Amino acid sequence: MGKIDHSSAGALYAVHKNESIGRILAYLIAGHHAGLPDWEHEQGVGGALSGRLMVAENLQKALSGNPPQDILDVSLPSTPPCKMVFKDNDAVHIWVRMLYSCLVDADFLDTESFMSPEKADLRTSVCNLAELKVVFDSFMDKKQDEARKSPVNEARKTILDDCRNNAGLASGLFSLTVPTGGGKTLSSMAFALNHAIRHGKKRIIIAIPYTSIIEQTADVYRKVFGNDAVLEHHSNFDSEKEDSKSRLATENWDAPIIVTTNVQLFESLFASKSSACRKLHNIVNSVIVLDEAQMLPTEYLQPIVSVINVLAEYFKTSVVLCTATQPVLSGRIGSGQNVLKGFSEGSVRELMSDPENLFRIFQRVNIQMFGASDERQEWQAVAEQLRKYQQVLCIVNTRNDCRDLHGIMPEGTVHLSALMCPEHRSEVITGIKSMLKENIVVRVISTQLLEAGVDIDFSVVFRAFTGLDSIAQAAGRCNREGKLEKGEVFVFNPPKPPPAGVMLKAEQAGQEMFRVYPELAASLMPEAFRQYFYLYFNRLNDFDKKQIMDLLAGPDARQFKIQFRTAALRFKLIDDAQQHGLIVRYQSETTDNEKLINQLRFIGPSRNLMRKLQRFSVNVYDRDLQEMHKNGMIEEVNGIWVQTDKNLYDPVFGLDVKATPNLYW
Repeated sequence: MGKIDHSSAGALYAVHKNESIGRILAYLIAGHHAGLPDWEHEQGVGGALSGRLMVAENLQKALSGNPPQDILDVSLPSTPPCKMVFKDNDAVHIWVRMLYSCLVDADFLDTESFMSPEKADLRTSVCNLAELKVVFDSFMDKKQDEARKSPVNEARKTILDDCRNNAGLASGLFSLTVPTGGGKTLSSMAFALNHAIRHGKKRIIIAIPYTSIIEQTADVYRKVFGNDAVLEHHSNFDSEKEDSKSRLATENWDAPIIVTTNVQLFESLFASKSSACRKLHNIVNSVIVLDEAQMLPTEYLQPIVSVINVLAEYFKTSVVLCTATQPVLSGRIGSGQNVLKGFSEGSVRELMSDPENLFRIFQRVNIQMFGASDERQEWQAVAEQLRKYQQVLCIVNTRNDCRDLHGIMPEGTVHLSALMCPEHRSEVITGIKSMLKENIVVRVISTQLLEAGVDIDFSVVFRAFTGLDSIAQAAGRCNREGKLEKGEVFVFNPPKPPPAGVMLKAEQAGQEMFRVYPELAASLMPEAFRQYFYLYFNRLNDFDKKQIMDLLAGPDARQFKIQFRTAALRFKLIDDAQQHGLIVRYQSETTDNEKLINQLRFIGPSRNLMRKLQRFSVNVYDRDLQEMHKNGMIEEVNGIWVQTDKNLYDPVFGLDVKATPNLYW
């Protein structure tokens, strides 16, 4: 009889039993191994469900095998077995995904229970949110008892009290607008714990844009709750902190507190593969804290806002937009054809009783222009200003800018960019903190990687013109600990504008703020960011660049004609197709990188090894990778790109994609 396509046969049988309900089940059955399919065929994307449902031969073959009659006789309801009262089409694809997540996770767990019962036993949770709240409250009481009396610490207590007092508000959407240094990492957790317990929610998910901030945040929570309560899920996670239990929990997020990336969270919510989708049902009835909410990518902002709204409205999920630079995401935003359909007016509730007063208390810097807002400065002029200070940080917009400015600075100036692997960056940042503490001369030229969430404190900061939110983040690295009455932040126009795109539009909106509203822009008050984001969003071309909503929430969505797989391929916050990870030969102070590469070569990749090698990985564009490969400077080792030529990685600058081969190594 030959091999039977049992998934297609099951999908077809479900549709034969009931056209509408059967189509929902058809997605789940047809995709339970291969992933959620598209309804219609898309060029370059195979396995459309509509086509598979037309091959009657699959069902005939399956029925000829005489499957049990009790399976064939099962009846389906005439209408969907839940309240399908969705106000619009946005929620339909999420509802199908949630059903799919329940199915594939149950399938994985049942198989594991039968095949590996010892592994299944490791999944038992050892703590719940009520127990964690007791631990948290004790930690915070001690922390407050030890804090010295000051206006800043009194303001931090107000922030914490507001978060606790507002935890009883009905489940839904919230904003937490807290100035840099206000303690939002712990205060947002206070709200999340109290709110979750009040409303019977199952878990807390902290989503953060950068892995560098995640590592710092997860360490804070581990100090409070211990390792067992906190699941850290992202690509750079240190394998030494991981055990068998946490590895299992990353598969389906069955843990009380999860710290993850925006990429991991949102790409999972738009995924089609079973491995990525199996965690989705555990997002239901949770609290999600979106840290640094202003960093949600604008080109995907419409589908992201849509899915946040759906989770809050239909799936008992509370979402907190947490940042010092709150973006404007309510109402209709933008102009002409480019309009973001934001959250409904009034649906996002602010947790702080008086954000403006908090920002006045935490105002620890003076913002001033170096040159006019429309006057471009040469790097030589910037360098001359930087040389005046013994300890100074300058943040620029691009890797090339970083290298150009660093090249004309005095010897000993520190360079930081994403061309340095995470291990290299961590060691350099540790060194910077030590020099600051010991009052040693330290001048740093960095890209934006030092901007958000990195706990570092300079008395003087320079920032190349960009969006006002990024300027505020840079200001957060200045006088962070409040040792001075006011730190100094200088904003300047770099020699060349950023490349065309969102970075250029952010720079233009930032320049307009300082030109038209100079005092408001320099104040860094909440109203300044509201005005800035109106200007910025009105300049953007598209809030749904890949037309994700057309694929998932089009006019046929209620007939369950949805392009799941194509949408998943398009929804990539980081474009994997254009970038590749390259393992570099950085000589770490603590880890034998050569030993790891030899393990890769002679034993092969493993989950544990790849986690360790992530610390020595740099993302490179495809064109640069191909050039390095052509020049014989890299090689492929068991499917992983690895540096071979020592010229390729510089101990100061990191990866040099323009390096030439070293013929004598």
